Formats: sequence, structure tokens, C-alpha cells
Amino acid sequence: MDTTATPQNIAHCLLTLKQVLAEIGPGNALQPSMKALLRVLAENMGYKRAFLAIYDQETATLKISLTHTQPKTGQATYTPGQGVIGQVFASGASIVVPCLKDHPEFLNRAFGRTPEELASLAFICAPVTNLSPETREVEVLGTLSVDLPVQSRESLDLHRQFLEVVAGLIAKQVALLQEEMALQRQILSHGMGLSSDEASLHMPNIVASSKAIRLVLQQVAQVANSRATVLLRGESGTGKELLAEAIHAGSPRAQAPLIKLNCAALPSDLIESELFGHEKGAFTGAVAQKKGMFELAHKGTLFLDEIGELSLEAQAKVLRAIQEKEIQRLGSEQTINVDVRLVTATHRPLEELLQDGRFREDLYYRINVFPIFIPPLRERREDILPLAEHFLDLFCKEYQKTIKRISTPAIDMLTQYHWPGNVRELRNCMERATLICDEEVIRSYHMPPSLQTSESSATDTDLSFGEAVAKFEQEILVDALKKAKGNMLQAARDLRVSYRIVNYKVKKYRIDPRKFVTTRRRPKALAGA
Repeated sequence: MDTTATPQNIAHCLLTLKQVLAEIGPGNALQPSMKALLRVLAENMGYKRAFLAIYDQETATLKISLTHTQPKTGQATYTPGQGVIGQVFASGASIVVPCLKDHPEFLNRAFGRTPEELASLAFICAPVTNLSPETREVEVLGTLSVDLPVQSRESLDLHRQFLEVVAGLIAKQVALLQEEMALQRQILSHGMGLSSDEASLHMPNIVASSKAIRLVLQQVAQVANSRATVLLRGESGTGKELLAEAIHAGSPRAQAPLIKLNCAALPSDLIESELFGHEKGAFTGAVAQKKGMFELAHKGTLFLDEIGELSLEAQAKVLRAIQEKEIQRLGSEQTINVDVRLVTATHRPLEELLQDGRFREDLYYRINVFPIFIPPLRERREDILPLAEHFLDLFCKEYQKTIKRISTPAIDMLTQYHWPGNVRELRNCMERATLICDEEVIRSYHMPPSLQTSESSATDTDLSFGEAVAKFEQEILVDALKKAKGNMLQAARDLRVSYRIVNYKVKKYRIDPRKFVTTRRRPKALAGA
């Protein structure tokens, strides 16, 4: 594009800036919107390439993180001062390269530009800067770079000015991307990173924090793409149905139906009709022909929850359907071929039912091809807070509330409670708290009575009056620092005390305000129903 300062070109640049602002608007997903922004820049402004390099504070390197065109190398990195990108980061000033082949420090790492491209392309790199909330100084977060055709120096300078404006507009988004990089590194360092198989699964409501659930998700990823029968085992409320949905969504049958039946929800005399269907007049009340669950799940997946509740007669028919791949409707002698992948679940000890003669041994071995054990919530306390925050977000949207966070005492209650109802009970607890909360913070008194016990609230500890006051003081101070994102001056204003008092108390209780500076986006966790 010719960037001579004509009214037409100015209007074109303004239109592009308007599209850039639309891409980074509130509610847009971060990475997809930033990639779309780079595409808008490239297409509107005639750039051959547009890409972002973001500084990784842990490794002290710049990494090319988002691009408009696919890099030829895995991930190019630069240390501060290295190459053009590193020089821009170190100096905080833009660099214009009129022709790539003439610049000795241009490294050409990521895109493998050909000699012809190097001779025909110019390069502009602008710093992405932000005002540090901690030091109130300007910090460089990364760089925004473009390849564009060789042209006059005046024209390149106009492009540089334009890119500096865009870099200023996207600083907040780049800061969030930098946070995401740090969070992902932390997850990987704890052995909780998603494998490529896990990442390919469609699990919108399942992202785990604990290693125990990461193992469960790895098993789900391993078995999803097969036709093996899966047995999900765990206490009620641990999320077995969600895992069944993930297995179906990650299988070749994902486009076919997923049919669910809770075997404990119906009387034993109706279960067979639900599973296999019936003909008109097969029994009293059968006024019309009805297809059963096996027929409805043909070419898809059938999820039988609480399979331990099936009668022995129903178990025999389920076994036949699995082995022979055919069923008979009640009241009919005609066989119907069915192709169904079976996923089952139970909270009951099937081995004890086997010994008591209440569960068929042959069916047990048919459904126990790939067992997955889901630990109860009390054994994976790392998941409690991410789950609580996930449900808080969910119910705030549903009930149109503006609750921003959970207070420290309330978090203590949540993490100390033993959760006999597992994730389902936690979900109900957060729904109740969201409904009755009339402020911006979930407090301990918003928790249900079951959590307001001496054991869960730690009120049975042998604290002196002074110790109890000190503990309460710490909780109030931490709450204020969280709200102020680590800004002690703002915390002092909110608490209506002097900065000197807040500073004194922070030192007295050895509280580090820096850990509250940014609020990291926590991963969602296994949200069972």
C-alpha cells in the first residue's frame, strides 16, 4: 500500500485501526482475536508477514508467539540485544530495515526467507510497551514486526508510525498473553500439561489442576479414539457423566448420538423397555411401538450410569447386545442389529456384588476392558479452588451477578471441607453462594450451613484472643491486597487507614503484596454434575 499522506490513505489507516480495535474488544477470545488482528494488518496494509514476539521472563528470551503466516521453524527465540528484534526489545525504540539483504544483524530465524525475498523486502519492528503497575515505569513486553515490500524511506517511516500506534493499542492483550505463557509454564513444570491427545479432545468443561485428574484425562485421551468398552468408577458427583461425554466427543463416533441412561433412576421392570424398546401391546400401557436406547445409539455411544443397579435379567440382555450386536424389543421375536460403543459407570463396588451373586461375572469382564478410577474431591484438594472459581463464573453469567472473587476465609472453608457430595456438592454450594451474595465478594457467611462447622471453619483451634485478632487482621489485609491487586496505597484507601499502617502490618505478618499484583486466569477443572 502507498502510504503517502493523502486523505484516501489516512482514511484507509483509520479503517484498519477501527478493525484492530474491534478484534481486541471485550469478550473476544485472546489468542484467536490477536491472530485475526495480525491478519487484518497484513491484508489491509500490504504486509507479507506480521508477527508478535513476547518476552518470557522465566527464560529471559523473546519468543515468536503469534504470526499471520506459519513459521518454518518450531519456535524462534532471541535474547535481548540479539538481532533486530532483540535490539528493539533492549532499546525500547523501533527499527526500520529498508532492505533485509543489506542488514548484517538480521537473523532470518523463523520464516526462512529466500534470497529473493531478502532482496525485495523491508522490515519494521516496533516495541510493545506497558506501564508496570508495580514500579510505575515503562516496561517492554515484546515486539510487533512486519515484512513489507521495499519502498521509499518516507513511506517506511509512515508505516513505522502506524505500527507504533497499533503496538500501543495491543499492549494490554500482550500483557495477558505474557501471563498465559507464565501460567502454562507453571502447569508444565508440575507435570500437568496437556498432551497432544488430550488437547485434541473436545472437553470444554474439563481442565484439571491436580495430578490425579490429569492422569484421568490422559486415560480418557488414550481410550477415546478406540471402540473399547470403558468403565468409569468413582463416588457420586465426581463427574463420570462429563468424562463419558469427553470419550464420545473424542471418538470417531462423535457425529453420531450419545445416548444416556441412569439405571438407578427407573424401576427394574421399566429398565428393559428403556434399553431395548417394545412393541405396541407388549405390556399394559404399551400403546405404541418404542425404540430402545440401544437402537437410538446405533453407530454412536451408549452411556449406562449406575450399571450396578441393573437386574440380573437385564444384565443378561445387555451382555447379549454387546456380544452379538443385536437386540430384541419386548414383545417381538425379530432381532435388530445394533452397532454401539458402550461406556458404563458405577459408584458401587462391583467386586462385592460379584461375590454376592448380584452381578454377572461375564458382564463384569465385558465392561471392565478399560476401567478409569476418578478420585473423590477430598483426595485432590488442588481442584477445589479452580472448581469454585469456575462455578462462580458460570453462575454469575447465569444470574447476571458481578461477583469478582472469593474471600480468603471463604476459600479456607472450601478447602478444609471434606465434600462427601464431591463436585456436585461444590457446584450446589457455589450456586447458593452466588444467589445470596449481594456484594462483589463471596464471604464465609455466604457458605451453606454444612460448611459453617467448627471443623471446617477452624474455630475449634486453641487460639488466644490476641492470636484470633491477629488472624482476623491478616485475613482482612490479604483480602484488601487482593482487591487492590497488590497496590498497598489503594488497599489503605479501601480499609480507610493510612499507608503507614498497611505497610507496618504487611511487614509484621510477612505478607508479600507482589503476589497479588496480577490475577492469573486459572484453568477450569473437572466440573461434574
